[in-house]
Amino acid sequence: MNHILADVIQQMKAATDREIGLIDVDGNVVADSNQEQTGTKLPKLARVVSLSEGGAVHFSGKTVRPLSTFANGFDYAVFVDGEDEMADSLCAMAQVTLNCAKVFYEEKHDKASFVKNIITDNILPGDIYIRAKELHFPADQNYVVFLVRQNGSADIAAVDVLLSLFPDRQQDFVISISETDVALVKAVTPETEQAELLELAETIEDSLKSQLYLKTTIGIGTVAEHLRELADSYKEAQIAIDVGKVFDTEKTIITYENLGIGRLIYQLPTTLCEIFLAEVFKKNSIDTLDQETLFTINKFFENNLNVSETSRKLFVHRNTLVYRLEKIKKLTGLDLREFDHAIIFKVALMVKKYLASRDSKMF
Repeated sequence: MNHILADVIQQMKAATDREIGLIDVDGNVVADSNQEQTGTKLPKLARVVSLSEGGAVHFSGKTVRPLSTFANGFDYAVFVDGEDEMADSLCAMAQVTLNCAKVFYEEKHDKASFVKNIITDNILPGDIYIRAKELHFPADQNYVVFLVRQNGSADIAAVDVLLSLFPDRQQDFVISISETDVALVKAVTPETEQAELLELAETIEDSLKSQLYLKTTIGIGTVAEHLRELADSYKEAQIAIDVGKVFDTEKTIITYENLGIGRLIYQLPTTLCEIFLAEVFKKNSIDTLDQETLFTINKFFENNLNVSETSRKLFVHRNTLVYRLEKIKKLTGLDLREFDHAIIFKVALMVKKYLASRDSKMF
């Protein structure tokens, strides 16, 4: 931005013989109509401005005014030589002109930074409204956050691929979060449905795979109906990926809304999970069940507790499956043919899976 503001000051130089300059918050002269002064320091002038209430200040033969900013304090201030009425007028005009140039630059280049600050909680809630107004950013536009995580090798060109897919820089924002993570903050309408979001995620996945040979996992948050809800949508996209890695290992696109009970289990303390397993499996630990038995149980759940359909899918006689279910009942005390018992067992399996994933992270 400095070079933009410096160009404005040089253009103003032709209209007056007074020196016009610009300092930053530390008092560095970042631009001056007398180019020899650029790079010098005026720390006392910066301190006087920081203590002022935002109007014109006279100090050491200069008139100075801060440029507008969304944060407390100031980031730039313009000064003019002299403390007379002419200096006041010139400084006021320079302030207006430089503010316009600053706002224009920020509208063009800083919206993405603003959005990144929101989703990463690097801006105070009260400042969101002020900054949005300065950037002419619609506060009530609906957005959804897609978090694209590159698995294995990462490629910085992933950002360029997403920018080419979503070229509207005023509506959609592609933000690099880390070496592996890229967030897409996508403008949507109130009528946008889950199916459309999944299609977009599939397009992203296919493009990164075909152009960069990247394997990705994509988490989708819920619709944010206001800027202040963007951070929630981003966190939900993160949770979708993390929970998906535990309970839906085969999926590469996971939506927060479809996480179901896995989302609740993921947020439970491990001590509670261990107590739950101990209470459910009083007769024998869940670890006493062999892989064949667990496979049978999962197939039984997949087929909605239907004995006939499950036996057909397992290619076993109906009586064989009933025998296996009776064996499970003797070992665990739970009859999976009863809906309530089946729910308890299903949750227990998920809790066990969650604890196993937590143990693997420790090593």
